[in-house]
Amino acid sequence: MEAILVINPGSTSTKTAIFSDHKLIAEETIRHSVEEIAQFDSVISQTEFRYKIILSFVEKLEMSDKLVAVVGRGGLLKPIPGGTYKVEAEMLEDLRTEKYNTHASNLGGILANEFAKELNIPAFIVDPVVVDEMKPLARISGLKGIERRSVGHALNQKAVSRKATEELGKTYETSSVIVAHLGGGISIGAHQNGKMVDVINGLDGEGPYTPERSGSLPLIDFANLIISNNLELGDVKKLIAGNAGLKSYLGETDLREVAKRMENGEEEAKYYLDGMCYQVAKGIGELSVVLQGKVDAIVLTGGAIYSDYILGKISQFVEWIAPVKAFPGEMEMEALYEGAFRVLAGEEDALDYGAVEIVK
Repeated sequence: MEAILVINPGSTSTKTAIFSDHKLIAEETIRHSVEEIAQFDSVISQTEFRYKIILSFVEKLEMSDKLVAVVGRGGLLKPIPGGTYKVEAEMLEDLRTEKYNTHASNLGGILANEFAKELNIPAFIVDPVVVDEMKPLARISGLKGIERRSVGHALNQKAVSRKATEELGKTYETSSVIVAHLGGGISIGAHQNGKMVDVINGLDGEGPYTPERSGSLPLIDFANLIISNNLELGDVKKLIAGNAGLKSYLGETDLREVAKRMENGEEEAKYYLDGMCYQVAKGIGELSVVLQGKVDAIVLTGGAIYSDYILGKISQFVEWIAPVKAFPGEMEMEALYEGAFRVLAGEEDALDYGAVEIVK
């Protein structure tokens, strides 16, 4: 049996799994306490700590000799097209030096490389959050000196797009799909012929408000708030990406709790949850114009889509555009495996990070 090891480091968890023949063999999510993480002065210094955890998982299953490849979560790298990338020297340098910022996902490629060296097998990353396939016009912000960026849940968006188009008897590479990923953050992408050609980037404050993010704001009023309260950049970031959205309105970020309050008759909870769904639907409508109305499917994914209420509310607004398909949660582990498998099976070529120029 040939198997692939999958590694997905998060800020407070390490997810690992082994897949073979498109089936999950075993998986484990190890949660890390605040105290455990606090002993390290940086993300990169956690490498050995995380390596030992994953090694224990592999040894317990006695799978080392069955592994033919290892694939890690892509981190913050230079803007690059989507695809499966072999882990190589320049990529490792950018991850280790945190050249493009710091995040736990930077450890994905580093840890994959450690196992690949030990077992003499190839290491890959797949569709990192920096995937940039935007059309030139989509980059224009409206103010010279500032460009829109492509940042979103690229790995899961592309994975569910493939699933949705397969169910429709089509392929991702020949279809047009809109994907809305709803979690603590929300990103909405327009996918056309295998590329994510435009993204409503929640990380930079675009689009709908979320459980804890503000989304787009009236600029003059927001500028006045910043000046009136003498806010520094750090204060602004905390405000719009942690203390905004449903948290600012309801004092709550857990959608399950918001739903309970709504079911108990709290009109305010229903009002602001409906508002979030309304704004997500507006974003989907906006991207349907990018695709000139030729949309094969609208895909709703992320943890929020476990809620039948949220799924139904958004669907009411957008199902006239195209069929709505729901994939609650995320498919990151499976998507990482499938990306590595496609390369090993000769279905696509592994991309060379060092040879790819920064997307502009």
